[in-house]
Amino acid sequence: MLHAKGTLCTIDVGDRAARTETVDDELSEFVGGRGVATKLAHDRIPFDADPYGEENRLYFSTGPLQQSQMSFTGRMNCTALSPLTDGVASANAGGYLSRNFVGTGHSVVELTGESDELLAVHVTDEGVEFEEVPELEEATVPEVSAVMNERHGLESENLATIGPAGENGVRFACVMTYDSRAFGRGGLGAVMGSKNVKCITFQGDSAPEVEIPAEDVQSSVHREAATSDHIMRRQGTTNSIEFVNDNFSLPTRYFSEQSFEHAEDIGGDAVEEKKYEKASCSVCAFACKLPTRDEETGIETEGPELETVFSFGSNCGVGELVDVMQSNELCDQYGMDTISCGNVVAAYLASEEEFGNAELVHDIVEKIAFREDEGDLLAEGVARSHEELGVENFSVKGMEFAAHDGRAINGQGLSYAVANRGGDHMYSTTLADEYGGDVDPRGTAGKAELVVENENRNAFRDSGVICQFGVGRAVESDRFEALFDAEYDDILEVGARIVELERHFRNQRGHGGEEDRLPYDLPDLESSIEEYYELRGWNDDGTVPSGTVAEYAQAD
Repeated sequence: MLHAKGTLCTIDVGDRAARTETVDDELSEFVGGRGVATKLAHDRIPFDADPYGEENRLYFSTGPLQQSQMSFTGRMNCTALSPLTDGVASANAGGYLSRNFVGTGHSVVELTGESDELLAVHVTDEGVEFEEVPELEEATVPEVSAVMNERHGLESENLATIGPAGENGVRFACVMTYDSRAFGRGGLGAVMGSKNVKCITFQGDSAPEVEIPAEDVQSSVHREAATSDHIMRRQGTTNSIEFVNDNFSLPTRYFSEQSFEHAEDIGGDAVEEKKYEKASCSVCAFACKLPTRDEETGIETEGPELETVFSFGSNCGVGELVDVMQSNELCDQYGMDTISCGNVVAAYLASEEEFGNAELVHDIVEKIAFREDEGDLLAEGVARSHEELGVENFSVKGMEFAAHDGRAINGQGLSYAVANRGGDHMYSTTLADEYGGDVDPRGTAGKAELVVENENRNAFRDSGVICQFGVGRAVESDRFEALFDAEYDDILEVGARIVELERHFRNQRGHGGEEDRLPYDLPDLESSIEEYYELRGWNDDGTVPSGTVAEYAQAD
């Protein structure tokens, strides 16, 4: 099976030391990206570690397809013990970082320890350098990029950076790259902040050789991306806003409603009107990104995408696109996940009966980033703040919900319940099957098998690494087989091991099936969860049987 090549570089920021070692066995078993990072995190992070402690480890990793010139491959992975979900969580980001990372010659870079001074860490194919940057304390992401460019000639595409939110331990802080692309969910920016690392940079010309098969498939995927007339190329994911709204799956006013009367005003056509140029990720011809600008106010950002339109738009009761653009830009500058941040702001608006107050929204976003006043509570996320706010806990395993309301598309609701990452739409993407008409959105009965297959496929996708927008559109099962020189069942088995390692790590931290719950009822949910466990080969209580992972990972 095709897998990434290159070494593991472990960087102890406390000791200011780095070492490299081979991880050929791990790469051959787990391909790269999310897979190899999950394997390493599972075996190297103590099961009783503090997410903010020096014993936590933060991983950056790529897959084999970052050695290709195929569309939908301009992405890479980040993994750590999450301060939001209390389990191993992974996120991936687009932009241009992945190929700069590959140039260092490493397949994985691991940060451990804790620095006594704020650092910029520079990783090249010649070694690792540590630069003390106390003057960048609480600097925004673009400010860091400007300084690194002035001092070292580095571009934002060379950087993985945190903003003030990461330094201040906001549980949903992001790691940002290219100023506007986010390793978004799970609070990985807070982990990097806990290590007192402001940015880590990657550059080099020592990419290891990876021979990727099926040149005809690569060419076909790239050609189809370049010639597609799909509306996403003009409107990104916002093209679906009105469709989602019409299907009563657009949460509104902190989940009290499921459709928004101003959806058209913040939907795809409205966003397209603000788009002023095309933008893409590395080598991708699909070019679905959204640089937007409002000429009247001068507000400029990249996006907002669908999830931000939901979280800071409908769920906050805000119906003006420019206001949502401003929320998006603030989160990018401060380094925060727009989904979690928008949801926790919506919870605050519900508690204050202030839905639609965009000025208050922007004020609260800033207070969260700096943990000022009520922002200190909200920086903890919905699960940890809802009781004091007096609102319902709309999260799973500590992670705030994405759009695509599980009360309307019930298979996605089942996915939210069982996902190791909680209320995240990308873990299984069962929503695509239900929206597409392949599966009746009503009820959960009979959908456990679909959730399992989607989780396994997506775990492999994140190890490859392939953009979600290429999976199912340009890279289907037969192309997976050709690109990775493997049978599809073997591909799914790799994904299954990744999901199982994530679950086993949670189990070792005391979390079981009692977490696989939703804040609302769905038909046959309990029996569907039981079927999910059975299909996974897990115990009735949602735990991985003792010894199951011993064949390929540390068991206890």
